[in-house]
Amino acid sequence: MAEASPATFPPTVFVVDDDVSVRESLEALIQASGWRALTFDTARAFLAFPPPPGPSCLVLDVGLPDLNGLDLQAMIAADRSEMPILFITGYGDVPMTVRAMKAGAVEFLTKPFGEAVLLDAIESALERSRSAVGEKAALRTLDDRYATLSRREREVMALVVTGLLNKQVAGELGISEITVKAHRGRVMEKMQVRSLADLVKVSQKIAAAPPGNA
Repeated sequence: MAEASPATFPPTVFVVDDDVSVRESLEALIQASGWRALTFDTARAFLAFPPPPGPSCLVLDVGLPDLNGLDLQAMIAADRSEMPILFITGYGDVPMTVRAMKAGAVEFLTKPFGEAVLLDAIESALERSRSAVGEKAALRTLDDRYATLSRREREVMALVVTGLLNKQVAGELGISEITVKAHRGRVMEKMQVRSLADLVKVSQKIAAAPPGNA
């Protein structure tokens, strides 16, 4: 049976706010909308919780007792890039909003805000997360397939995707054309592609992936 994609896992909405009444009301609202809600009163408590495998988003208060919400945003930018952030605050100003949005926040809401506005923002954030999680899982699969290639198969693949013919690849590597054909066939099989065009696309995705993506 095929392994389920992380993008299909139930979504999680994290809430970090030091006001217990806000946490409780948001938790009830989020759960009533069919999503899993996890709440924390400090940034450090949130950081101690492992990221979920599926789609998620973070509803984050700017003013926290330990770490500023904007500082927390900067801390998780790299290792939780698939978790969009929605800021909520009771005293937002333009510079703060601009800083948050430039750093990648998907929304900045000033209290009090309507429930529908927040729920729409969460739904949009989760859809964005679902797409990002799916793309990362797909790239990890490609990386795993690429890791099964031998050194020679990788050399053949690197030349083939540049558009060289088998005869030209053979000349570059100092091997026979028959050997190139054999390596090329194994590359196509291991990478699970049916055409040269598909192999080129796969190669481009692997090359464009940021270091440590998988």
